[in-house]
Amino acid sequence: MTRSPAKGARLAQALLVAAVASPVLVLLSALAVRGGLVSLETGWSLLTLQVAWWLAWLGGLAALAAVVLALRDLRRLGLYAFAAVLIAGATLAGFVWQKGRLASGPVEHVSTDLAELPGFGDLRARRGGAGPGPAVGAEACPGAQPVMRQVAPQTAGWALEQAGFRVHGFGVQRADGTRTGYWFGVTHDAVVRIRPGRTDIRVAARDGLPHGGEACRLATRISEALRSGR
Repeated sequence: MTRSPAKGARLAQALLVAAVASPVLVLLSALAVRGGLVSLETGWSLLTLQVAWWLAWLGGLAALAAVVLALRDLRRLGLYAFAAVLIAGATLAGFVWQKGRLASGPVEHVSTDLAELPGFGDLRARRGGAGPGPAVGAEACPGAQPVMRQVAPQTAGWALEQAGFRVHGFGVQRADGTRTGYWFGVTHDAVVRIRPGRTDIRVAARDGLPHGGEACRLATRISEALRSGR
């Protein structure tokens, strides 16, 4: 028996909803974390990287089912199938890319001086003792290079701003700042330590979660800005 157009349309709509479920959950998780409704670990590690990941695969299967269904009535159901394939494909591709970054990125704690880490000073109280563990240097993050000269404190503050940090203060020997990501509110702290003949950088996330080497990218931006000067 041929499926009625009304029933076919309702099924196609249901399959499209299944394809959209994963990106919608990611968006709601990000908003919930930013709004303080759930913790970063719940919103990012659980809801996004686990639940939404499996929903993305379910959405892919739903998109394939929508294509099979649309072959029976392409004029009425083709648009649903096209939207489901587009959304599910983009979602899965995004997850695969992000999972690859998380697996390959260094830990979220980078310093250009591993023998004597620059201290976070007043930022220690804001960090609350949290952090992703021991720091890595240029071996894991090639862009985390010290500047082999003494820079001006104003230049250090400017370099932090160039990397997206909000500067809390700077003095003769240091400048520090904080950067909060837009979507999930991930916070990284940075300090630039200034000494005669050498300027060092340290960047660390406040949580112990992987973020695809974001601390490395931020330390690299700061280092490049310091070396280029102003």
